[in-house]
Amino acid sequence: MTKAPKTAPDQTVPKNGLTYADAGVDIDAGNALVDAIKPLVRATRRPGADAEIGGFGGLFDLKAAGFIDPILVAANDGVGTKLKIAIDSHCHDTIGIDLVAMCVNDIIVQGAEPLFFLDYFATGHLAPDVGAHVVKGIAEGCLKAGCALIGGETAEMPGLYGKGDYDLAGFCVGAAERGQLLPRPDVKEGDVLIGLPSSGVHSNGYSLVRKIVEISGLKWSDPAPYAPDQSLGQALLEPTKIYVKPLLAVLQETKAIKAMAHITGGGFIDNIPRVLPEGLGAQITLEAIPVLPVFAWLAQTGGVSVFEMLRTFNCGIGMILVVDETEVQKVQSSLQKHGEPSVIIGKIEKSNADAKETERVRGLGQLHMPAL
Repeated sequence: MTKAPKTAPDQTVPKNGLTYADAGVDIDAGNALVDAIKPLVRATRRPGADAEIGGFGGLFDLKAAGFIDPILVAANDGVGTKLKIAIDSHCHDTIGIDLVAMCVNDIIVQGAEPLFFLDYFATGHLAPDVGAHVVKGIAEGCLKAGCALIGGETAEMPGLYGKGDYDLAGFCVGAAERGQLLPRPDVKEGDVLIGLPSSGVHSNGYSLVRKIVEISGLKWSDPAPYAPDQSLGQALLEPTKIYVKPLLAVLQETKAIKAMAHITGGGFIDNIPRVLPEGLGAQITLEAIPVLPVFAWLAQTGGVSVFEMLRTFNCGIGMILVVDETEVQKVQSSLQKHGEPSVIIGKIEKSNADAKETERVRGLGQLHMPAL
């Protein structure tokens, strides 16, 4: 009787047979997410970007986008602890809009057109349905800004994030023709500040927002005191306004905007001086600012001072334009034509050359809070 030859043991298989999934990383879930988001990404195509996702890098053709001698402008950001409200209230559809907005609004204030966007989504355990909702919001934000979502990264890292937690980061690149970047060097005393209304808290100051909600004793599912037709979670997740398309149109039509300031963390006090030459400051007329009810509720519930509100939140103005006083009517008419309301909120004035940044914005005394 002939004996069967002995088979050598498979040295490539460990004794316990562990897999990557056993360690908490589900490759199949990652692939399922990519398949789910492909149509969303495809919908954001624009001249210069028409490749499918899935490669090792995203491509963009500046010549196909119509640029001749471009300067690239890049920005990256996240959404802060607003993300925690989205996670705790199980509302994932709009947080991606915030992610895009915080980047593209920083691009447009430099006079550049946002061209393409990439995202980073990190979590302890990948839930493809949650990931798809987040990316749906990112794609919607890209459509609002006219930029292409050309790629991103999904990282599943068990042990690093709590159950259900995830984090987001966004990266945007834009371009402007050489010589057209903002701020312009001719910003001067007497120039007018035009404010564009915000949609709400946008994506800054949410650690203070969450502390105030904790003090209030309200749950995310409770009706919002200042918007009772919505839950508090939904109301506070109102996405950041994207100003790109109307501002691109106004820049092209009027050639009159000298500088723009995106009012993010630090509010008026920190952001306006960033676009002003040394020796100049801003005089703000607070009475002109259309303060939204959410800010009145936050101030009253948290006992937050006017100064602290103005250095933490946008308080109703998400973007500020600097315009020569002779061009104000033209710019406001163009804004209105493109569906963007505006209000005059102050003027540029002289400031001491040695003044601190916090001393270059004046008039921050009384801020009228609407009754709830």
